[in-house]
This record gives sequence, structure tokens and C-alpha cells, in this order.
Amino acid sequence: MSHTPKPRGLRALYDWMMRNASGRNARAALAACAFAEASFFPIPPDLMLVPMVLADRRNAFWLACWCTFWSVLGGMLGYAIGALLYDTLGQWLISAYGMAKGLDDFQAWYDKYGMWVILIKGASPLPYKLVTIASGFAHYNLALFIGLSVITRGARFGLVAGLLYWKGEIARRFIEKYLEWVLLGFLTVVVLGVLAVKYLF
Repeated sequence: MSHTPKPRGLRALYDWMMRNASGRNARAALAACAFAEASFFPIPPDLMLVPMVLADRRNAFWLACWCTFWSVLGGMLGYAIGALLYDTLGQWLISAYGMAKGLDDFQAWYDKYGMWVILIKGASPLPYKLVTIASGFAHYNLALFIGLSVITRGARFGLVAGLLYWKGEIARRFIEKYLEWVLLGFLTVVVLGVLAVKYLF
């Protein structure tokens, strides 16, 4: 009698995530990740959003909205850190991402391109927390910041959910076949996003 070997390493982690993607705590965990990523946590919520959509594509766009809602709330925390706590927590977070040297010029960026800075960088691989903290530091209009965050984060997560809803089975087979390469590519994008800050700010 043959036994299928148990998955190890990244594949064991992937199997665990897929098993728990529809669990009772999955949406709470996605909310926490989206909230934290927008203010201080380094890992994008896509890492949780993708397996959750693949596990139940009927809820793809609801999950995108859920992720957007909590990301915008986390962005408001990041804004508060930049506006009220920059000299302590905000400065430490900015320095940790290598953006401290360029922040002196950031307020001038907002005076000219504030709306586009939020829209473009909020939808890019750049750490969104840098946008939220810097927005607070520059005292960008809070209501406009929230509105633009809803647009850019909604577009970001909606695109991910839409692609997976449309090509879910193909995407799932591709991820499972090339899991290590997919995760390596995802990690590379995150790291490049952090490194790019030194050149884009």
C-alpha cells in the first residue's frame, strides 16, 4: 500500500493556508493583516487574500471590499502616526524603511502632486504605510486622503480578486505547480518595493 508523502516546507505552508482560508477566523485575520500593513506591518494582505479568494471565488469581490475597508482604517492610523507621533513612532518606522533622508522633501511633493502620490503609490508594490505616515506628516487633507485611499486600495484588491474570480482554476493550478517560484516572485516584489523607496522619494 503506497502512501502519499506529506508536503514539506513552502508546500506545507500553502496547504495549511488553503485549509484555513475558509475557516471561522480567516476574515478576522485578513482584516488584521490589511489594517496592520497600512500602518506598520511589512507583509501585504495579498498573501492572505489570494488563498481566501481561491477557496471561495463566489466571495471574491466581497473579500476585496473587506480588505479595502480595513486597509483604509489602517491607513488612518498611519496618517495619525505621521501627524501626531512622527517624532517618536513615525520617525522610527520611516527610518526602518529607508525613507528618512527623503522625507524633508515629501511635503513639497504633496503640494504639487499629493493626489497622484496617494493614487499611484497606494496601488503599487511600495509599502502603503509609507504613504499613510508621510501623508500625516505633510498634513494632507484627511477627508481627501481617505477618499483617495478607498479608490487606490479598492482598485488594488479588486484587481486581484477579479483576476482570481475570472481565472481562478487556472491560477490555482499554476500556483500549485510553481509554488516556490510564485512565492519567491512575491517576496522579490515586496523587497523591491521597499528598496525602490530610496529612489522614488
